[in-house]
Amino acid sequence: MNPPSPTPDEFSSLPLEFVPYPPLPPQTTPTPIQTPPAPAFALPNPNAAFPSFPIPKKRRRGRPQKTQTSFHFPQFFPPKAAQNQQQKKLGPDISEEIIVINKESTNEALTGLSAGFPADSLTDEEIDARVVTNIGGIEQVNYILIRNHIIAKWRENVNVWVTKEMFLNSVPIHCHGLLDSAYDYLVSHGYINFGVSQSIKERFPNEYTKSNVIVVGAGLAGLSAARQLTRLGFKVTVLEGRKRAGGRVYTMRMEGGAGNRVSASVDLGGSVLTGTLGNPLGILARQLGFLMHKVRDKCPLYSVGGRPVDLDMDMKVETAFNRLLDKASRLRQLMGDVSVDVSLGAALETFRQVYEDAVNKEEINLFNWHCANLEYANAGLLSKLSLAFWDQDDPYDMGGDHCFLPGGNGRLVQALAENVPILYEKTVHTIRYGSDGVQVIAGSQVFDGDMVLCTVPLGVLKSGSIKFIPELPQRKLDGIKRLGYGLLNKVAMLFPCMFWETDLDTFGHLTDDTSSRGEFFLFYSYATVAGGPILIALVAGEAAHKFESMPPTDAVTKVIQILKGNQFNLLLKILFMLLSHLLSHKFMQLLEYQICVLVANFWSSYHHAWSFKLALLPCSFEFHTVLVLVLR
Repeated sequence: MNPPSPTPDEFSSLPLEFVPYPPLPPQTTPTPIQTPPAPAFALPNPNAAFPSFPIPKKRRRGRPQKTQTSFHFPQFFPPKAAQNQQQKKLGPDISEEIIVINKESTNEALTGLSAGFPADSLTDEEIDARVVTNIGGIEQVNYILIRNHIIAKWRENVNVWVTKEMFLNSVPIHCHGLLDSAYDYLVSHGYINFGVSQSIKERFPNEYTKSNVIVVGAGLAGLSAARQLTRLGFKVTVLEGRKRAGGRVYTMRMEGGAGNRVSASVDLGGSVLTGTLGNPLGILARQLGFLMHKVRDKCPLYSVGGRPVDLDMDMKVETAFNRLLDKASRLRQLMGDVSVDVSLGAALETFRQVYEDAVNKEEINLFNWHCANLEYANAGLLSKLSLAFWDQDDPYDMGGDHCFLPGGNGRLVQALAENVPILYEKTVHTIRYGSDGVQVIAGSQVFDGDMVLCTVPLGVLKSGSIKFIPELPQRKLDGIKRLGYGLLNKVAMLFPCMFWETDLDTFGHLTDDTSSRGEFFLFYSYATVAGGPILIALVAGEAAHKFESMPPTDAVTKVIQILKGNQFNLLLKILFMLLSHLLSHKFMQLLEYQICVLVANFWSSYHHAWSFKLALLPCSFEFHTVLVLVLR
């Protein structure tokens, strides 16, 4: 028997406050460290050390994140009365006091979160590294305060090598052991003192005193790991299957026009720095002195027929959509462990059906647009996202603006690859490993080493194109099998000049077909950073999968029809009239569009290498031809 459908009244009383759902306990636990017996008093409120603060929700990516949720630290300190009782019995013990380094503990806690550290606990890696002698209690709190302070201090000037001595005066002497522990952990694990600044380059050793490491893959992960290992004294060799470094980050130079040539740089892979405060790529950009362009908040939406969506209706549906997400968050709390087997899409669809009679067709189209944007932000279908865990990484939002990097993210790849020994066109197919070292085989070549670090994409591991001898441990095989990846496609277009509003970085397009809601739902304007008038149309969700088999000419035709149909239509006509007039003069030659269609699983880079196809598309616009470049 099917359960009764919820009515609006049933959920009208549910709070709209977002409550993160705790992850399931891991199936395996690290080697335990000595844990003190449970205290006789009730444990705690650390708000004196760690006040609560807002954390942005990861709901919107094409448009700015506007909503925030409060993050509260769980209680785990004794009441003051209990502390006084303990002190009367045992006498004063400064080791049992929460230290005060400065008055910015809240901001420093936020900095720690942006680096991926929990606000009130240790990571599994920290526990494995035995950074404290006891888990929980005052020692752990003081360690977290010191750890966050070190990270925040380095973030103030990422071009400087932070030394342990810089903190001797600010950290109480009885906590210098914790200072040693936190500093050594952060440096060795690459949370501070990393990157490409001159002060960090100067720390690279002249001779390698440690083991020989082979890194498979020259994407961002492989390059960053290679630099860190080199700085630590390891001899590193990087093997890359492609002819270039960067993995799914690839900046291409597009050109068009026969006489008056137009050119621009466009990122065919990862293109947006989603938060710059804790983002290592943002730190690299700061070290290199690169200016970053904030993706502006303005993002108008256009209806199926090209008419601008009413701003009041847009705001109304957006608010309702966020409330449905809040209700879904509350629902998973009520469902408990059962929510693990329910998708976010199913929950949203249930709520949508409850309110279906109260909305019109355009509001439904707006709702579908927000669903497409959410699928883009999560790189997956809503039907495949777990209601329990879809937003579990929200507390670790990197913070800061979403930005474009002028000239493309390839500039970061170039900086990371500097002086790193990379052997290109070495497609690895076998890795042998054992107590006596490793052998990495690419084609007919065998590379010997002491260790191998495999940084290939998840899709390559799933495909089984690399054979491991012996087979990987079962827990890793299970992890590879369980993990999923999403799909995003792009259509990048270089025009002779801008015909859209110059103050726009994004604008959206609605569709009345739910199954194709992600088809060219969002446009990015790269004109401010690419060096030329470039638009990129995004294809997400179910539409991205259909796009894989779509002929490139059909894809380009659809995008052009969308642009012709919206408010830019009049501007396009004026543009073509002007071009027709200019072309009558002998100093002007035939202009040409260049349109690049990217068809790639660039979230996962499933295919080890990309291939290029070239096709010509007849253009309905007079005096123009269109060049189509298909990337598969």
